[in-house]
Amino acid sequence: MKISGANFIGSSVSIKGSIAFKTFNPVLNQENEWDFFQATPEEVDEAVCKAQTAFFDFSKTTPKERAVFLNEIIQQLERTKTSILKVYQAESGLPLNRALAEYQRTIQQLSNFSEILIEGKWPTVIHEQADANRIPTKQSLLKTQIGIGPVVVFGASNFPLAYSTIGGDSVAALAAGCPVIVKSHPMHAGTGELVAKAVVEAAKTSAMPEGVFSNLNAIDFHVGEQLVLHEGVAAVGFTGSINGGKALLKLAAARKNPIPVFAEMGSVNPLLIFPKKDTDLSLWATKMTVSITNNSGQFCTKPGLIFCLKSPESETFFSTLKEQFRAVNADFMVSPIICSNYNLRIEDLKKHKEIQFHEGLSHAIPNTGKPVLARIDGDDFVKHPSLQQEVFGPFSLVVFFDTITTLINAYSLLEGQLTTSFFGSYEDEVIQDKLLFLAMQKAGRIIFDEVPTGVETRRAMHHSGKFPASSDIRFTAVGTDSIDRFSRPIVYQNKY
Repeated sequence: MKISGANFIGSSVSIKGSIAFKTFNPVLNQENEWDFFQATPEEVDEAVCKAQTAFFDFSKTTPKERAVFLNEIIQQLERTKTSILKVYQAESGLPLNRALAEYQRTIQQLSNFSEILIEGKWPTVIHEQADANRIPTKQSLLKTQIGIGPVVVFGASNFPLAYSTIGGDSVAALAAGCPVIVKSHPMHAGTGELVAKAVVEAAKTSAMPEGVFSNLNAIDFHVGEQLVLHEGVAAVGFTGSINGGKALLKLAAARKNPIPVFAEMGSVNPLLIFPKKDTDLSLWATKMTVSITNNSGQFCTKPGLIFCLKSPESETFFSTLKEQFRAVNADFMVSPIICSNYNLRIEDLKKHKEIQFHEGLSHAIPNTGKPVLARIDGDDFVKHPSLQQEVFGPFSLVVFFDTITTLINAYSLLEGQLTTSFFGSYEDEVIQDKLLFLAMQKAGRIIFDEVPTGVETRRAMHHSGKFPASSDIRFTAVGTDSIDRFSRPIVYQNKY
């Protein structure tokens, strides 16, 4: 399990810079042993130039040849699985069952994209035959899709595998015929290196062009900024905070030739609950407690808001949820920085005297986030727009409304969301239809009687939402349709 700390520029291993950093083990509360070296401007330029050169040959590979490449990545990952999982845990503090689940998800994503390429489900081809007898003469048109060019992918802090080095963005871009340059996340650079080695080896084995994949280290924003501004880069994939996504969008828009940034950012994923007398409130509470607190709530789909109407059933539900919450232990967060930010947000929320707090079990172990359930009245909630913002960690705010009108008005004020979930339904079908329509304007996924955590990787998934949940609600960050982000239509006239 040798980790060099180097940058991978195509198949070359490179250490030209002097800025070094280490990753951190939240469980042991200490730095890991490996040194990683930030890519220099020269190394960044070399990676992009290699990707530009590789694009010509890579774009000419057939979908089935790219499927061979993706399947070879699976084989290479399987050979180093044990080491990857060990380093993953050392750098994230996440348990083995989570590491295994995310590893399998990564494999499944590779397999899913390979499948659509082998089965001819991508690219879509529309062919209209010529007609010399038509006046004016009709020429033939063949419309298909091609890769957009070299893509920069930013690793996500909370998903060292599924949303990072060879996560969904990278796989979608490679499947489309686009070379990929990963800006590795500094919190899990070791995991990123092991995965990058597997991808580079797979590229060699499957005879992919040199420079089809690179992996660059960085501890600050300079490498990412240089990549986004480089004229050789055609698109960006990002999963992270709203502020981070906005910064990348601003950079990309300011270029001489602006490029798309496909950013999946913040969301509070509201739950709208309408319990009845015969509702299994314990089941609802269990689902929500697990969804909010699992892996310390470090999911983009964690429910951060729960809206309900004042009623005896809602009070019973809240009491049940509160008791379950209080029994949940604090769990490790992926870094001291994220844990500190979470605690600061909780302390800031406690300045609101209108909010009641009910906390889970805590202990003196560093880097753990204590579960917190809060309650506020609907009238007080709408007075403070900051309460609509995501709290990254095991926290959720339950809002009680006097009337359905005030609930609808408050929901209307929310920003774009990745998801909205309905538990039960409002008794008036007209009102329920209005709520559903509003949800459709904000979210990319609407869920009924289930929680939003656990995002399927299938083609039918749409993981997106109105800004700032994502930068473009039309495109998904999960599932095989995400390939459309890194491709564009092309028409051949009078050729076929």
